[in-house]
Amino acid sequence: MAFTRSRPYHKDDNAHVEQKNWSRVRQLLGYDRLGSPELLEPINRLYRELWDPLQNFFCPSVKLVAKTRIGSRYRRRYDRPWTPCDRLLQSNAIDPAAKRRLREIRRKLDPFALKDAIEKALRTILAQPLHSGRPTGSLRSEAALAKAENITN
Repeated sequence: MAFTRSRPYHKDDNAHVEQKNWSRVRQLLGYDRLGSPELLEPINRLYRELWDPLQNFFCPSVKLVAKTRIGSRYRRRYDRPWTPCDRLLQSNAIDPAAKRRLREIRRKLDPFALKDAIEKALRTILAQPLHSGRPTGSLRSEAALAKAENITN
């Protein structure tokens, strides 16, 4: 996971950086500071082995097809929702052998098992002590973790 920074000489650019962070980092891990070096490998493994397959094979997204200006408004038209895997399979730019490999990978994956594995990995990552300026016990206290564990079981 690489750190993101604002562009040089754009001091008010942080909103654009946070927009990108939300879709990949904040949505999964939240807003806590996870600065411990011991967490780097579990977080990278979480993204590489669990989150990316779930997003790429099972979560559809829409793509902007056209944007036309009508007076002071814009009319946006979007393509129908496809998963990134489906977009690749529809493309002519990828060879048939790669398409067969993608279909085989998707056939082996189970979205429910991936989701369960993500939740289990998140519990172990978020159970680690956080480096934060918050008082002890404010966010990830033992009671809060035990309550979350009881809810999920």
